[in-house]
Amino acid sequence: MTPLVGLVVVSHSRALAEGAVALAREMAPGELAIEVAAGLDETTFGTDAVAIAGAIGAADSGAGVVVLMDLGSAVLSAELALDLLDDPDARNRVLLCPAPLVEGLVVAAVTAAGGAGRDEVAAEAAAALGGKRAQLGAPADAAPAPAADAEVTAGFTVANAHGLHARPAARLAALVRGLDGAEVRVRNATTGSDWIPAASLAGLTALGALAGHCVEVGAAGPGAAEAVEAVLALADRQFDEAQAPAVPAPPPSSAAGPLGASPGIGIGPKRAAEPPAPVVPDEPVGDAAVEGERLDAALAAVAGEIRAGRDTTARELGEAEAAIFDAHLLLLDDPALLADARSGIRAGASAPRAWSDAAERVAATWEALPDPYLAARAADVRAVSAQVLRALAGGPAIVPVDASGPAAVLVARDLTPAQAAALDPERVAGVVLAAGSPTAHSAILLRARGVPAVVAAGPAVLAAPDGTPVALDGATGELAVDPAPGVLDTFRERAAARAEREARARQQAATPAVTRDGVGVLVGANVGSPADAVDAAAAGADLVGLLRTEFLFLGRTSAPDVDEQEAAYREVAAALGGRRVTIRTLDVGGDKPLPYLPLPAEANPFLGLRGIRLAEDHPGLLADQLLAAVRVAHETPVSLMFPMVAALGELVAARRALDAAIAADGRGTPVGLQVGIMVEVPATALKAAAFVPHVDFFSIGTNDLTQYALAAERGNPGVATLADPLDPGVLRLVDAVCRAAGERALVAVCGEAAADPLAAQLLVGLGVRELSTAPPAVPGTKQTVRDMDVAEAVERATAALTADGPAAVRHAR
Repeated sequence: MTPLVGLVVVSHSRALAEGAVALAREMAPGELAIEVAAGLDETTFGTDAVAIAGAIGAADSGAGVVVLMDLGSAVLSAELALDLLDDPDARNRVLLCPAPLVEGLVVAAVTAAGGAGRDEVAAEAAAALGGKRAQLGAPADAAPAPAADAEVTAGFTVANAHGLHARPAARLAALVRGLDGAEVRVRNATTGSDWIPAASLAGLTALGALAGHCVEVGAAGPGAAEAVEAVLALADRQFDEAQAPAVPAPPPSSAAGPLGASPGIGIGPKRAAEPPAPVVPDEPVGDAAVEGERLDAALAAVAGEIRAGRDTTARELGEAEAAIFDAHLLLLDDPALLADARSGIRAGASAPRAWSDAAERVAATWEALPDPYLAARAADVRAVSAQVLRALAGGPAIVPVDASGPAAVLVARDLTPAQAAALDPERVAGVVLAAGSPTAHSAILLRARGVPAVVAAGPAVLAAPDGTPVALDGATGELAVDPAPGVLDTFRERAAARAEREARARQQAATPAVTRDGVGVLVGANVGSPADAVDAAAAGADLVGLLRTEFLFLGRTSAPDVDEQEAAYREVAAALGGRRVTIRTLDVGGDKPLPYLPLPAEANPFLGLRGIRLAEDHPGLLADQLLAAVRVAHETPVSLMFPMVAALGELVAARRALDAAIAADGRGTPVGLQVGIMVEVPATALKAAAFVPHVDFFSIGTNDLTQYALAAERGNPGVATLADPLDPGVLRLVDAVCRAAGERALVAVCGEAAADPLAAQLLVGLGVRELSTAPPAVPGTKQTVRDMDVAEAVERATAALTADGPAAVRHAR
């Protein structure tokens, strides 16, 4: 492995240096050597030449070292450290860089991680103020526009919610640095910016490319076309930035709370969880430089707290929930917010006052937005503001939870994500928030951790003395403070019934799901990896109802061959111990592009070249996948499922490809092999009878079917209330498939609706006989089946088909 340039951070403040290094590693994870020589100890400001010399030695792997310093005597100490180095060659490999510490370190880390040499790393770091210069009106250094006759050009629209900020810019710079030969430049066509080198993180951050801005890409030299395609593919993947986790839609009415935010029954004594309000002193303790250092140290400390919460959440709940913390980390580094706070400090305000006022101005701006989801993000700004104020002025940052006594119901005005992540579900019976929203990040984490919660309960709930009995229903929003004995008994009965049902479901997870009147329903699991298949088996799944094979194709530079695919499918089958595995052929398109499979730009990739349509254009991919599946099907039951089928001709062509794979295998048709299609397109549901002679089963993907039927993109909070799988129009499409299939083909559902107890009852009533859910939901879904009577389900489903909307479906009795 080629050695990388090492970095050394010299600062008067240990906290500042460690915070800057943590931020740099966020942008450039990996084995890059970054050493810290900062402070005389953990709390004492100062620099030590001996420590700097030692850090240089530790960072030097032979490719050289770039040293970044904060100010004043740090430079003198670094120069003295060079004189302390015994090896002249080592001294010659070290560059003292005049870059700004934080911005320079981030740029240097990305540049060094990309394999650049010492001089280039130092030059890029020195140019790191380009982004701020552009934002404040000073032009950033521009690259000359590429020569038109040698240029390959294209463009993309920035889809990232926060624009081309530091993290996606770092991904783009790293990609371009890894390309051979081509010289790539970009410009913000929306603002008319100059061209800048795409390998320069400093230049990219100076573009000011926001969500919706058009960015032009130009490349010249060997591999120019491939370089542009690679950049476009990265942009289509939104620079591999984690998507914001899906959150429930805000309640359709504007009525006051309480509002259910996390399902479950919570009963226990009230315990105030509100940390003391931070004191915001108006008088500074020192001059502007001292106050600025205080703010920097507080920001670094809070960043450490938030990262600790993120790490805990990622470990326990997964990356999707952990990504919630990224927005808070970005707020700590928001240039406009920091510029406003520093301006207040320069005007004579204390660090706490300047920070508090600047953060409140941002929160007020967000709160005034008409979009309720965006307005709710004001709570995130205030949460981060409070954390920084506590770091400045002292006070607990995490909710104190007493480990003695019964599990308590925590009551607070609001919780930060870090506080929600720190709660112990074994010690917390529930959470009641006077403010908050079901879409707030803290509510998302409470749901993920299984803590019942009610939000928007109003300030009166804070006044109840500690120890007061509290009961809540996090599904309905019901809240009782100091309830009457009869009311408390009702909550206890509900809690007992829920606990008994969950225990019964777990105990019977491995047994078949049969309704009270004797109708069997298969309950499978949707999986996306062999590890998921292990979880599915442990949860008692009857089969894999959906194997998302994309895990084999994404995040790599070439497609997996037949042998690799066969091995992966066998691993999934082994985890299920011989139970059926439903393999969905590759389902990618413009929204899930493959870097080695260039796709045309599409205005709406959800309605474009995807699924079976893409397979027809790239038959080699489909042929390899079908051959791998056929090989496995000789040893374990396999159901092959083709996605995004809209026309009978697509299915006929896919079956011909399957026949060719069977012939190539040479052992005849496997006995347990079945063939089916995903029903995601409304037209396919309405003409399902045409497909029946050609399939063994239909699998209805309610997620996509709902978004296509209601013209409401799933994941878009602006239309989230429309995208309801219990809409009678969607249910009629399911009914059409079931009627067409009759006894000739099994009808399954593999969308999220399968895990909803009411939806499951309606689906079974319509004729669905297989429900496939996420592995953790399998035991509960099986119990839902056991608790239902098909005759009653048919009656309710029939009524739902003529209801006027999903609300009427839910409230019908």
